[in-house]
Order: sequence, then C-alpha cells, then structure tokens
Amino acid sequence: MSYQALARRWRPRHFSDVIGQDHVVGALTAALDQDRVHHAFLFSGTRGVGKTTVARLLAKALNCERGVSSKPCGECGVCQGVEEGRFIDLIEIDAASRTRVDDTREILDNVQYAPTQGRCKVYLIDEVHMLSTHSFNALLKTLEEPPAHVKFLLATTDPQKLPATILSRCLQFNLRALDLDQIAGNLEKILVEEDIKYDRSGLTTLARVAAGSMRDGLSLLDQAIAFGSGTVTDEQVREMLGMMEDRHVEEILGALADDDAIALVQLIQRMKERALDYVAALDDLLLVLHDISLCHVAPDALDAKGSDTQKISGLAQRISVHDAQFFYQIGLYGKRDLALAPDPASGFEMTLLRMLAFRPVDDQDTAGGATRSRAKSVLPEEPQTTATNERE
Repeated sequence: MSYQALARRWRPRHFSDVIGQDHVVGALTAALDQDRVHHAFLFSGTRGVGKTTVARLLAKALNCERGVSSKPCGECGVCQGVEEGRFIDLIEIDAASRTRVDDTREILDNVQYAPTQGRCKVYLIDEVHMLSTHSFNALLKTLEEPPAHVKFLLATTDPQKLPATILSRCLQFNLRALDLDQIAGNLEKILVEEDIKYDRSGLTTLARVAAGSMRDGLSLLDQAIAFGSGTVTDEQVREMLGMMEDRHVEEILGALADDDAIALVQLIQRMKERALDYVAALDDLLLVLHDISLCHVAPDALDAKGSDTQKISGLAQRISVHDAQFFYQIGLYGKRDLALAPDPASGFEMTLLRMLAFRPVDDQDTAGGATRSRAKSVLPEEPQTTATNERE
C-alpha cells in the first residue's frame, strides 16, 4: 500500500476534530441542528487553516444517509465517498484553473438537475477570487436564487478581491490562523498515535515555521520524520530547515553584549558551514530579543509563552532594555535588506556588525548598572605621533 501523507491521513473527519475554528464550527453545527442551512457560504483565511476541510464536512453533514446532522455517521456510502473524493454530488472546482466565463456557464448549466446520489448537490469552488469578472457575473444570478437542492461553498485566501455583489449573497466565515500551541499540540497527538519518538522543542520549532497553517505543520512534520529516520528532535529539525541552534543564538547575543567583534566574526564564520537560511536565522535572533524585552518589563509573560526563562533571564542581565530594542530594530532592517545584499551570508554578517558599530557609546546599562565602551576594533592601532611646536 502506498504511503499517505500525514496532512491527508489526519484530515478531520468530524466537526469536533477541527482545531482552532470554534467560532465557525459552532455556527455551522447550530445551523445544521436547527435545519437553517443557508444556500451559499464563503470560507476565507490563509492557507492550510481548514477552509476546504470545513466545506467538505458541511457537504458530508448535508448528505449523510442517516439524515442532515452536525454529527454525520462517517460510515455510510455518502460519508465514505466524500472522504475519498468520489461522491458524485460534491462538485469541487478549482477556480484558479477554470477562470473563463465559458467554464462557469458549463458548470451552471447542470445546476438545474437533481442530485444523483445525495440529498443536495454541493458546489465547492476553491480560490474563488481567481474567477474573471465575466465569470462572477455569470455566477451571480444562480448564487442569488439557486434551486432548493443546490448549495454553494466558496473558499478563498483573498476575499477582498471578490465583488461586493458576491459577498452580500453569502454567509461569510473567516478562519483564523492557528497559534503555536494549537499546531504543536496537534503534531504531538499525531506522533503519539503514530508511535514516533520526539521532543517537544522540535515540535515547537515546526509549529513556529508553519506560521499558523496546520497543513504546513503536517507537511513539515512528514519531512522531519523522514529526515530524522523516524524520530523528531529539535536539533534535527533546525538542521533540516537551515536554522541556527539555540546555543548559537545565545553566543551571538553574548558577543554583542560584550562588544566582542572578534568573537562575533569567528562565530559567524563557523555558522556559514551549516548552510543557514539567513532569514530564519534573523527570525530566531529577533524572537529571543523579543523575549529579552519582555523579561525586562513583564517577566511573567515569559511563563505564559513557554520560553526558557532561565536562559532569557541570564541574557537580560547582560543586555539592557535599550540595547534589546536597538538590536531588534537593526535586525528588522537587516531582514528587510537581506535580498539586496551581494549574498545572504554577507548581509547577515553586516546586520550583526551594524549592531556593534551603531550601538551608542558609554550608554548606562540599565540591566547591570555598569558603563560600557564601544567595541574595540580588530585592526591594529596606528602609532600616535605628537606634534611639537619649535620655539625660536
């Protein structure tokens, strides 16, 4: 049997399996239980948050052989057909590849016919914002007054591109990006079920890179399992993604705190051997600087984030509140300008050197109360000559 990707194998089969979208699930289940299901829905949100999944669950709930319910059985022919993509009355359309008005008219010509197998004929139009203006105009009348047996489920990542006339005819649901704990928790649950060894910090790293997308998180997890030969650890995940190790972040910030340009350059040279993703490396640095700033003004917030409070507290004692803000700002500018550098490695190096070069001189260190001076240059000092005035 061929391998099935985690994102497909662990796709939610019931509304209760959907993570992080309680506001959408609650509204849909109430509508189903009260038999007040609208004829047109628009699901919007970033990639991988569950738009198509929720739409398929709604199609399943409307057509389950045991009756319309917010808890479809998942066992009948209709439920199995929807899950396997072979239910004939669920018509899925990729608007990105069928943008022409003729394509839309061809689809709408079949709307009048009754469903073949199920209770409702469901049209699921993905990336609906890609339709042409003429296609929207052709869709408009049918969307406003469809036959009783037809439901339209629209999904988009860019609802601003939809005409107001389309938006006004749909019930609109915005699916939120998932937070880090939701993604990491689901990844952990899957690894437990799959009997795969892991460490929590590795899952946190994957969840952060997924940036709110559960599908991206599952795809990265698939990759991490293959890369780690059946295990998932933070060290392996960072190596796979070209990210800095935690100790490198700490060493960089330590060198910046000590104004030690020589140690900083030597560290950067060692890091170049890892073939880093330098945008991700700057992101790692910025995240720790953010934690340091929180430690200065609201230490309790670190516990809520699940950060390594001992490590962050140690760095906060060496980096003042003003320096943390300054390094963060330079890091943001460096990330923005990285694409303009001759190569990413030199851009990353220059960003860190700017943190030293532009750091204010003789600033009072509010973390430790000590006065520091500018970093010493690595160049040898030129001999000083004293000018003498000869008197006659």
